[in-house]
Amino acid sequence: MSTEAFTAVEQAGVLAGPVRRPVNFSRGAVGSIHDDATAQTLGFRGGTVAGNIHFEQFPPLLLARFGEGWRGRGGLSLYFLNATTDGEPVQAFVGPAQDMGSGVQRAAAWMETPEGVRVSEGTAWAGGDDPGSALRLKVAQQRPASDLRILKSSKVGDAVRDVPSRLDGPTSLRRLEGVTEPLPEYRDPALFGGQVAAPAVAIDALRAVEDPLFRLGKDYVGMFGAIELEFLDGPVFTDRDYLVDGRVLALGESPKTEVAWYESTLREAKDGRPVARLIMMSRLLKASSALWA
Repeated sequence: MSTEAFTAVEQAGVLAGPVRRPVNFSRGAVGSIHDDATAQTLGFRGGTVAGNIHFEQFPPLLLARFGEGWRGRGGLSLYFLNATTDGEPVQAFVGPAQDMGSGVQRAAAWMETPEGVRVSEGTAWAGGDDPGSALRLKVAQQRPASDLRILKSSKVGDAVRDVPSRLDGPTSLRRLEGVTEPLPEYRDPALFGGQVAAPAVAIDALRAVEDPLFRLGKDYVGMFGAIELEFLDGPVFTDRDYLVDGRVLALGESPKTEVAWYESTLREAKDGRPVARLIMMSRLLKASSALWA
């Protein structure tokens, strides 16, 4: 957890958060992209900080830009450009808000190193649906794959429904020890009628569809390529029963990766009310799989 208070600086309409040093929470996951030895074998400088961890630097900026409405009916859509390693400094930015009509406001959002290297870029919004979000446009531009081996059993349109999901409160509280921007509602359930899940934790709730949706083996190393988290009637709470629906949006490839895009929707288990939506793109590294040897 950062010991320095959050302070945003605005210049030429751009809000800049403080420089933070995110922790690689998963560095002990041997055989993953977050493990130094595995990552270096695959050509990275070291174990990478997961993209959902970087999401946690944005909420104070988005609340400053859009107000409290962002928590209930807003989103953040980021495409990851360059991986960072444990403790490397990064800074989050949000541009001026633009009126998109129908009550929706949108702003550019991005993250950089102090040297100006882009870690991620995309859009944020509040007030309703944004069909022009950064990742909605990326999905529409995805070219079909011609040779999938890791993802050979998957196809666009595959879907699952009613996958149970529940975030454990004590586990979420332990995660807060490394959160760069620890908002009060992550600890105090009295503020919103429950313990609010930090973005990285809320994203985990929506990922419950991955195993039943893709049915992949273990012979690969993957990494997040893009994440969009949208609140339909947020926030997301810990210690609450949810159901998740998911479907494959697109499948693609590059010289070094196979690419899987999916969308999932988190619903209240008791009444089916939609709470949040996720668009996720994962890159499955060909060099990590015997199927590409």
